[in-house]
Amino acid sequence: MKDILKKYKENYASIFSLGIPILISQLGMIVVAFADNIMVGRYSTEALASASFVNNVFNVATFACLGFSYGLTPLIGALFTQKRDTTIGGMIKNGLLINIIFSLLVTTIMFILWLNIDRLGQPEELMPLIKPYYLIEMARMLPIAIFNVFAQWLFAINRTKLPMWILLSANSLNILGNWLLIYGKCGFPELGLIGAGYSTLFARVLCPVVVMVIFFLYKDFRTYRDGFKASRINSMMIGQINRTSWPVSLQMTFESGSFTIAAVMAGWLGAISLASFQIIVITGTLGFCIYYSMGSAVSVLVANAAGLNDRIGMRRIAFAGYHIMLTLAAISSTLFIVFGHEFINAFTEDPEVIAATVVLIVPLVLYQMGDATQINFANALRGTSHVMPMIWIAFVSYVVIGIPATYLLAFTASMGTYGIILSFSVSLFIAAALFLYFFMRATKRYIKVDGEPVAAR
Repeated sequence: MKDILKKYKENYASIFSLGIPILISQLGMIVVAFADNIMVGRYSTEALASASFVNNVFNVATFACLGFSYGLTPLIGALFTQKRDTTIGGMIKNGLLINIIFSLLVTTIMFILWLNIDRLGQPEELMPLIKPYYLIEMARMLPIAIFNVFAQWLFAINRTKLPMWILLSANSLNILGNWLLIYGKCGFPELGLIGAGYSTLFARVLCPVVVMVIFFLYKDFRTYRDGFKASRINSMMIGQINRTSWPVSLQMTFESGSFTIAAVMAGWLGAISLASFQIIVITGTLGFCIYYSMGSAVSVLVANAAGLNDRIGMRRIAFAGYHIMLTLAAISSTLFIVFGHEFINAFTEDPEVIAATVVLIVPLVLYQMGDATQINFANALRGTSHVMPMIWIAFVSYVVIGIPATYLLAFTASMGTYGIILSFSVSLFIAAALFLYFFMRATKRYIKVDGEPVAAR
């Protein structure tokens, strides 16, 4: 064990150095998600159930845009190790253009879905809340996409603290806005769920404004800024970004989409089921965001090693990340078991919702190791830039296997919401095994000849 720790010590330090600021940002997002749902849940069960449906539907759109921006990370990370700052500026400009176009495409799709929202079988009494809240959520897609581009640039150049502070500041304002607008404090109107939507929208618009001001004015970023201004829209660069962006976006779309369909199925079981589903999913987000923060660090460091064609370094970083992930998964599972009741009681005082949610802690804990594993090796694979397998891995794991498993366990096996949460283990463990396999396969493309790293043919 000591030999292993010594071997990976430097990698652990690098991952934590990059990952902790991202982790703090993610924890800030978790705090906001908890605050949103606690405030909304204590406002009314109907508001919590409506938020559950809309938030889970928009998870697909949000993760699609986030995944599309992730295509920039390995490209910029490789350029950073090669000290090509002006080229990075051009990559940001081209990446910004296609991410804006992509977010507008996603927004159009979400609007078409809104026009057909009545056909998704949700409780009729929730529609007066679902419809306006949905439109507010739709308005935040463009600012999210713009911020993501600059955030991925900062992650790739190892400046993870800056987006951390931006997100923490915006999240603090979001929580204050929730308090003011949900309950009508300090002379503000009492808007309930709609107030939470307006508060979140303001926070999401603030983030890209701040990061762009810093990019265009901060002297340390002058070389990137010069590259941004001097570069033109380049079809070759756009093609390069598209090749790494679409597979990651589709992978995250399939994954989040399976969770969204699970939320729709929970809605078929009624408002109590939908509310309990939302509480357990938000609680599970604690684990997901912690894992993804370290996964993002793994992706950046693997991309840096890929820029040097260092296969050994890429694998060592990935497995150092996995050691960290397993530890974090064990900690998360322990927290869910020990403090699960406290988490649930914080969200709602409705005894029916509490009773329906308590039993879901067991399947929540069961899927943590699978989630941690698939996040680690999906991000490691993303760092190699060999991302095409991510599409079909996600499609098979989450769509072909995951969605039928959700239906079968929930309805055919009559396990209800418990079966829905239990089905997550099926898709996540399958995805984990496939991502690991393809990461190992991708890194076989890199070998060393006479001690010098070269790309294998």
